[in-house]
Amino acid sequence: MFSTTYEPQLHFSYIRFAVCPDNWQELKSSSEQKGVKHQREAKNLGPVSGPNRQKDLCTFCTVSLDQEEVFRTKVSDKSISPFYGEDFYFEIPRPFQCLSFYVCTKGVFQRDLPVGKVSIRKDDLGKYNGKENWFSLQPVDPNSEVQVISKNKHDSTFWFCFLVNAIRIIECKDLPLISGQNCDPYATVSLTGPARSDQKKTKVKKKTSNPQFEETFFFEVTRPSSYSKSKSNFPVEEEDIERLEIKYLLQPKGNGSKSKSDDLGSLRLKLTYIEDTVLPSACYTPLCNLLLKSPDGKPISASAAHILGDICRERYEAVLPMVRLLLYHNRFVPFVSAVAALELENTQEANTIFRGNSLATRCIDDMMKIVGKSYLAVTLKPVIDEICESNKTCEIDPIRLKEGDNAEVNKENLHVYVKKVFSSITQSSANCPPLMCDVFRSLRHLACKRFPGDPHVQYSAVSSFVFLRFFAVAVLSPHSFQLRPHHPDPEISRTLTLISKTIQTLGTEIKMMNPKSNFKESYMYDFFKLFQEDNCIEKVKKFLGEISSTVNKESSGVEDAVVLKEGFIHREVQKRTQTKKSLVKKRFKKRWLRVTNRELSYHKCKGETPALCTINIKNIRAVEKLDESAFNRKNMFQVVHNEKPLYVQAGNCVEASEWLETLGQVSRCNEGRLANFHPSIYTGGAWQCCKLQSTTAPGCKPCTITMLANLQLDIDCDREAERIFSLLSSNEAKLQNMEDACASMAVYQGPQREQEEYSKFTIQEPKETFQTLKQLRNVMEELQRQHNSRNNITAQYGSL
Repeated sequence: MFSTTYEPQLHFSYIRFAVCPDNWQELKSSSEQKGVKHQREAKNLGPVSGPNRQKDLCTFCTVSLDQEEVFRTKVSDKSISPFYGEDFYFEIPRPFQCLSFYVCTKGVFQRDLPVGKVSIRKDDLGKYNGKENWFSLQPVDPNSEVQVISKNKHDSTFWFCFLVNAIRIIECKDLPLISGQNCDPYATVSLTGPARSDQKKTKVKKKTSNPQFEETFFFEVTRPSSYSKSKSNFPVEEEDIERLEIKYLLQPKGNGSKSKSDDLGSLRLKLTYIEDTVLPSACYTPLCNLLLKSPDGKPISASAAHILGDICRERYEAVLPMVRLLLYHNRFVPFVSAVAALELENTQEANTIFRGNSLATRCIDDMMKIVGKSYLAVTLKPVIDEICESNKTCEIDPIRLKEGDNAEVNKENLHVYVKKVFSSITQSSANCPPLMCDVFRSLRHLACKRFPGDPHVQYSAVSSFVFLRFFAVAVLSPHSFQLRPHHPDPEISRTLTLISKTIQTLGTEIKMMNPKSNFKESYMYDFFKLFQEDNCIEKVKKFLGEISSTVNKESSGVEDAVVLKEGFIHREVQKRTQTKKSLVKKRFKKRWLRVTNRELSYHKCKGETPALCTINIKNIRAVEKLDESAFNRKNMFQVVHNEKPLYVQAGNCVEASEWLETLGQVSRCNEGRLANFHPSIYTGGAWQCCKLQSTTAPGCKPCTITMLANLQLDIDCDREAERIFSLLSSNEAKLQNMEDACASMAVYQGPQREQEEYSKFTIQEPKETFQTLKQLRNVMEELQRQHNSRNNITAQYGSL
């Protein structure tokens, strides 16, 4: 480690591990730009244990940071070449060494048996970023090494008769759990040369993830002329001294021999991994100011934000950081109104309004995903849960019907499901977030101004987003919107596809003149006739009018409780002596935790009623992390309410972050929220964090900043600005081409370029665009200089 006069640098990493469902291509519409197709599957899985196990392999796959599991897929059908087809996106909440994927099978008594694993070191993730690869599965050894701490090469200038190396092993922090438990770690240090190696190890530390070693080891390096009989000597030729290496390894107690390496099969993955180095806030002020004044630019195509979207139009993730930045500074609505107006200028027919993959549609898509998360949960989650749990057959395609299926019964089942989803949507206007309503109101006004002779365009301009790009997509892939924990099985997925198709048409075909034109399949047209008698078009118009009007809507306050998150946790309980005067033991019991928009409750097991304890959401005063030292457990958080705090251990670091986010969002506007909290517990007559003795003493650490009430999101503007800088830097060649095109058009005198070169960019006013590009270039050069000045700082081994 080393210190400088600069503010500390922050590191942000995320991994997008994604696979699209099998029915990705079945929803043929403008929603195709929602993502990029990624695949994940295994093939030729080898035996696990016992003869002929290949015939009954029901496998699943897990994702782990080091050895801490953060995600697992559903169990596949019996196959030696399963297709898992699940999406998983997460921001990495802690440092890690390896990203690992384990293929496991359900054995006798539901015991998980490992088939093999793929382990990728953090430093190597960049090699596979955005690429699809087959990885050979490697054997799983439960006693394999936990973590490589460091590998330091000696300086090549050691030319002495002997050299004594003193290696001090001090401590280690935040070791990963093994099977959910702390391990018994010890550290080894080795001096390795061309012909031999010498290894020493520390004492074993019992059951801890923060071992304190405090041991010093000595290695005496000698030349052949100085050999002695001492066993501590490490003889080495002078010319080989520069090849010496010191290796540090951290291992669990009982490190055994690795299992035999058989042909265990392969796993296909596509990973996206990004790690950004975030500079101090002041470094990003010029870039942010340039982007935030974009809505005021005339024309909008010459603004910095529009230029970013123009040069990154092929990258689906490029617009998201810009949208977050504009949302945080309340500049999103004027910007998206301006780019929508520009798009409408080039739209010739009203029935194609906002159907393409433009900058306006991408911005609104990302905004709805950010702002509309809770809106989706309240509106769709109850009915989606019912559909997935009841699992009634709904296939109406004559070609897909199985032997024994009753087409009329299936049609009725589907009709009931669609009516429930449709009613939930059209009756949800009071819950539509105000920011979404502001955007829809602007779109409606712009569309009416562009096509004054079409009475239906005021509705189609809004339905293109709220039905086609929001509700229909969420129904199709509920797991991608946190409405379900996993991708549904094929039969339920097919049902959701049929529902999504119907909802899409009901919401977007306002004229209702010839709905058959929207269906390639005749069976869907026959099914659609069932809704013609339900006056559904008038319901759609009323709903679209309400979410895009200037009238303020208020909720009736009689909302059903909606489950926002639930899952198994470990909850702290205290056991007292018979006199009930002193605590003798703190224990953690497995409980089912559930949070709705009304209450937080925990139960002995899933589905059990009544709850063991219920906490009204309005009584929550803080939701914060808990120091690991409080209970010597990782992934702890606390819910502070009117009574004793609730101490909870999540299953892994990602799950802990999700609980904190969900509980923080649902309680963000509560009265009486705390400004400070205690990051540890009260025991032994004092708070362990600050040693204050009063149980009512104010907290010693500031609470997490209350999230924006409208956005329900805590946006890190510095991180988003760094992501934008990275995007601009990676597209520097396009920026230069755009600048050359502007210069050729209006700045320099000389031969004009071919018109095809201009068509790659939106250039309305070349002089204004040229000036913005120059400003962007100056900002980027300064940011790059700031990065270089920090990266050029060097430290020598052995320094503080």
